[in-house]
Amino acid sequence: MIDRFGRNIDYLRISVTDRCDFRCTYCMGEDIEFLSRDKVLSLEETYLLARTFVELGVKRIRVTGGEPLVRKGIIRLLEQIAKLPGLDELTITTNGSQLTRYARPLLDAGVARINISLDTLKRERFLQLTRRDQLDQVLAGIDAVAALPFQRLKLNAVVLRDRNFDEVGDLAQFAIDRGMDISYIEEMPLGVIQDHDRAKCYVSSDEIRAKLSEQFQLVPVASKTAGPSDYYQLTNSTSRIGFISPHSHNFCGDCNRVRLTCEGRLLLCLGNEHSMDLKTIIRTNPDHDALRKAIIGALDLKPEKHHFNLDQEPDIIRFMSATGG
Repeated sequence: MIDRFGRNIDYLRISVTDRCDFRCTYCMGEDIEFLSRDKVLSLEETYLLARTFVELGVKRIRVTGGEPLVRKGIIRLLEQIAKLPGLDELTITTNGSQLTRYARPLLDAGVARINISLDTLKRERFLQLTRRDQLDQVLAGIDAVAALPFQRLKLNAVVLRDRNFDEVGDLAQFAIDRGMDISYIEEMPLGVIQDHDRAKCYVSSDEIRAKLSEQFQLVPVASKTAGPSDYYQLTNSTSRIGFISPHSHNFCGDCNRVRLTCEGRLLLCLGNEHSMDLKTIIRTNPDHDALRKAIIGALDLKPEKHHFNLDQEPDIIRFMSATGG
């Protein structure tokens, strides 16, 4: 699958639910109203779409949410996707709350890598950021997966000034001690929030990297992964530090990704509303060729780049929880 800018699209992120057991302040509102069941793709429909994308050339699939591990039947779906001929890698992004229960089943299902959201190591801050007092549960889940032979584990931290910026070094050391990678993410302006002023809380990747360089020696990594992180190797460690920089270092030029929301919308860009309704197609037209043609045709909707402006009200009203992590 090649878009009109010559980018090879071989990476699909699938959201299996908009529901989550946390209410992270940068991701959703406290009183968010979740989708009804009939508006969400069934697991069978999700598998059909995953299979079709792999047939069209997708090599990597990441399952997201909301929190994907709260979706009933998720392990069976992961097992089915992992067995698709032609798929090189199945990964998952989670908030970590369910990992003590699902660590071994995820490995057995064929999940190669796990990304775990962790913005702070302090209990009061965790409660403030997630609106849930479950830090100990998440840390126990991280240790559970760290004890198993996954190919790679990574922490994701959204960095906010006056919230957790002072912890970036501690979070890096936490990852290093467990043989994990960590990526620091500039907050993306998706959805209208009341908890904080995004412009005032913004911290650039350059500033984070400078702060980390006071504590660690970072060596740029020449190779590029499938995701948007720019990685640095830590000396005397297998861990890498990554930076996801939608504001300061736009990564659209080599974007190889599309997203499937839990309601069956193929989202061509995280920072734009360009999309195609695949749910209606599969529910009204049993012709598999029609679905394949629709997906290929949708690539013409993929824009050249996103445009984020922290000083304005967000153009994208959907929250990150509805988009998929």
